[in-house]
Amino acid sequence: MSQVIVGESAQTRQLMQLIRSIAPTAASVLINGESGVGKELVAQAIHAQSDRIKQPFVAVNCGAIPAELMESELFGHKKGAFTGAIADHLGKVTAAHGGTLFLDEIGDMPMSMQVKLLRVLQEKVVLPVGSNQPQEVDIRVVAATHRVLEDEIKAGRFRADLYYRLNVVPLKVEPLRSRREELPALIRHFSKQFTPQDTPGIEFTDGFLQVMQRYDWPGNVRELSNMIHRLSVLYPGQTLHINHVASSMLPAGMIELVQDDAADEQEHEEGA
Repeated sequence: MSQVIVGESAQTRQLMQLIRSIAPTAASVLINGESGVGKELVAQAIHAQSDRIKQPFVAVNCGAIPAELMESELFGHKKGAFTGAIADHLGKVTAAHGGTLFLDEIGDMPMSMQVKLLRVLQEKVVLPVGSNQPQEVDIRVVAATHRVLEDEIKAGRFRADLYYRLNVVPLKVEPLRSRREELPALIRHFSKQFTPQDTPGIEFTDGFLQVMQRYDWPGNVRELSNMIHRLSVLYPGQTLHINHVASSMLPAGMIELVQDDAADEQEHEEGA
């Protein structure tokens, strides 16, 4: 967990203060924010500033596990519990014993699993599939979602009792478009991250930076990181002008901004 939270906006400073306040406690945390804003990074920061730092941080993407495998992945199983169970399997909950369990995209968890997860959180015991021997677990739960769980509850897709169990402390990570002033610091951070040591990172002309400041970044910090990584590979050590970068290497929305600027400039020249 070597990544750090970068940014000095009012939103980020407030978020960091909340992390410092809640990290030493055992309270469950629910992180809300759009995809790509860095919800797992926030969960890692909570773990790193807690007294569980020397214990495991175990991340589970609830939206990436097939429903039929989720119980086994979370709670483990015993050899022979079902076809294909050729050995005992340690579940993610047990693997996080003593540390932090990060449940990413908790809003995508099937209702049937929500019931079982709630029981684990209430009773602090896990029963692996195919076993009749409960295992005690000590975990701090941090969950995250891009969904509005209150709406999911109204729609009958999420249990209210699990929501209240997870949402002891709510945190909101703002999208990148709401904290554009952090772009220069983030760009420097990723440029350094994706550049070999002792070699210069890529830089951008003022015009290129202005376009990036105006772009809405629908993929948030993850999209920015991917773009800087891509350009660092293609143009190592260079100072980049947006017109010198292949359009296929830039987000379509950014290219549209450049095209609109060119059209406005042409219209202005023709009007003059």
